[in-house]
Amino acid sequence: MRPRWILSLAALVTAAGVIAGAQAPKVVSLIVSGGTVVTVDGARTVIPRGAVAIDGTRIAGVGTAADIARRFAGRATIDATGQVVMPGLINTHTHAPMVLYRGLADDLALMEWLQKYIFPAEAKTVSPAFVRTGTRLAALEMIQSGTTTYADMYYFEEEIAAVTKAAGLRGVLGQTVIQFPVADAKTPAEALARAEAFILKYKADDLIVPAVAPHALYTNDQATLVATRDLAAKHGVPLLIHLAETEDEVKAAREKGGMSPTGYLESFGFWTGARTLAAHGVWVSPEDIVTLVRRGVGLSHNPESNMKLASGTAPVTGYLAAGAALGLGTDGAASNNDLDMFEAMRQASFLAKHASRDPRAVPAATALEMATIGGARALGMEKEIGSLETGKRADLLVVRMNRTRQTPLYDPVSHLVYTTRGDDVDTTIVNGKILMRGRVVRTLDQAAVLAEARKAAAAVRAAVTP
Repeated sequence: MRPRWILSLAALVTAAGVIAGAQAPKVVSLIVSGGTVVTVDGARTVIPRGAVAIDGTRIAGVGTAADIARRFAGRATIDATGQVVMPGLINTHTHAPMVLYRGLADDLALMEWLQKYIFPAEAKTVSPAFVRTGTRLAALEMIQSGTTTYADMYYFEEEIAAVTKAAGLRGVLGQTVIQFPVADAKTPAEALARAEAFILKYKADDLIVPAVAPHALYTNDQATLVATRDLAAKHGVPLLIHLAETEDEVKAAREKGGMSPTGYLESFGFWTGARTLAAHGVWVSPEDIVTLVRRGVGLSHNPESNMKLASGTAPVTGYLAAGAALGLGTDGAASNNDLDMFEAMRQASFLAKHASRDPRAVPAATALEMATIGGARALGMEKEIGSLETGKRADLLVVRMNRTRQTPLYDPVSHLVYTTRGDDVDTTIVNGKILMRGRVVRTLDQAAVLAEARKAAAAVRAAVTP
């Protein structure tokens, strides 16, 4: 038996606190300490030698390292000295399994790319197994490059959800509804039934937010679009859609109803009843922006995909001036060709400066907000994620700042946007769980994921080879 006079360390700490008249530090699951903490809170607070205390799935405290050390004792700690601690990145528009089509068809306009290459390839290759393989590859890339939450639109979304949850990522995942036969549904009615079953399975999940995803105005008729709106409203889940990505879509909408895509969807109440996220929003008028803001529609700006497909340039400065809930997305890796949100931040800033001929457009702090708290607002999740604040979910990154191109370091926010890349992320934490530490992913077997992806790519190549 242990002698009664031998006390545990925790007991000694408690006793010392009582003797000194001070409250003993609260024991929490993890403390990340010593780094420059970029909170992205409402005051854009940056703490040079800061710390974040994590208790289970939530942030228990944010402050200076000395302050956090006084208030909390961590069962585990991460020394972030010389690094930046920041909120996890939020990718507001992806098609995760399409990483398996990365580089399959490049340097093409959107409709030619879709109709001649992507849709035919999908018809021959998409299956539950294909979707699982692609999602594992996408999840690996996202964890390695600092994305902690992503919004997705694809087929067999229940498979995507299972892989996402196993990898430890947070996902807003939309089951696609489209007018023509696709891999998981031959009719819109079948797609809607799949979407409802998916919603019921994941509605109360801690990491997965199920959603309904009508592909676009030009791939669904009005009755189907109304049905998707009603289904999302019935269950209180998000609605995800492509909007005004190309001039061709605008032309089709005007031929169909004499209005812009935004106006046409407004004409039959599509924007009412459910939280909606519209991806791209390139070809919109000032009147369209007013409508979208009035209806509380979240916007996902995808600068790299829009540039690569020459779809146009979204009016980002107009959205920001109007107070739109604006986030960033990479789109699928088939049209980007990566899922690196650091690159999306940089290009969003550069493209806005170029388009407006104003170097002050979308400064670094704004671009960082678009990739974090802005994305959270676009998804209607700003109370839970997007910034490092007490009570929010513990989704955060530790980012290395010691590379040659990051030296010297004057402004950490500038460096995050204009200098840093996805492979500078050292540690990725979601919901308080460490998914990657020291560049080693803990929730996925990297070698197995890559081998599986290469095998799937061989099947894709065989399917599209004449």
